[in-house]
Amino acid sequence: MTSGADLFVVCKHCGSEVSPYITECPYCGHRLRRRAPKLPRESEPKRTRRGLLGRWASRPAKAQPAPSRARPRLAPRSFPGTIAARPYATIAIVAASSVLWVLLRAGFFGADKVVVVGSLNGDWWKLFTSQFAYLNGLVAFLTLIVIAIFGWLLEQRLGPIVVLALFLGAGATGALVAIAAYPVAVVAGGNAAALALLAAWAAPDLRAARAGGYYEGDLLGAGALAVLLLAVPFVRPEVSWLAGVTGGVLGLLVGLGLQRGDPAAL
Repeated sequence: MTSGADLFVVCKHCGSEVSPYITECPYCGHRLRRRAPKLPRESEPKRTRRGLLGRWASRPAKAQPAPSRARPRLAPRSFPGTIAARPYATIAIVAASSVLWVLLRAGFFGADKVVVVGSLNGDWWKLFTSQFAYLNGLVAFLTLIVIAIFGWLLEQRLGPIVVLALFLGAGATGALVAIAAYPVAVVAGGNAAALALLAAWAAPDLRAARAGGYYEGDLLGAGALAVLLLAVPFVRPEVSWLAGVTGGVLGLLVGLGLQRGDPAAL
């Protein structure tokens, strides 16, 4: 028999060259050896030490703690930044309109106490309460949706004070124009204020579109909502179209003026 270093052995029965690591010839089935030879090992395993030295050497090394990473410290948010992060003014406007709608429907007081009908006769608060008073559910739903969308967008850009001042100022101005233009003016709902918020938000994008620049807003969707608000007075007589147009023009002027005063927009 040959050593383990030979590449092959010769079967004595059939004379074929076969592997030295088999026990039977694959060609004739003759038995070559009783046991297969052991394969040579590349490296012998390390012998373990006995006694205290062996136990000490077999102990696993202590894992060193990973270097701690310094956590970035978040700067505390200022109070004005916290207010601007949430549309509190828009939420307050929608909530007040919803509460007044429920009170009117429940009959706690009449609509003539909060709606402009004819001259004011000293009831100056109707210039502001009429913006929150709605006599029709569909008109209230459409107007409050526009106020919620564009009031929130404008509040994220300019803050709650601008939104609240523009809402009240545009509504009161529109009501005054309607009172001056008609002998018996009827003004109810926030149509003028909603168009003012929409126009103020769209003013920077309109200027960019006119100059051929880039803008992110959806002017087509905003225009469709503006057309719906302007068409509501032809269905509901308590909604003044003149007050709505006045509010839209005022909001457009305010939006363009605020953009011109912003250094980042130049």
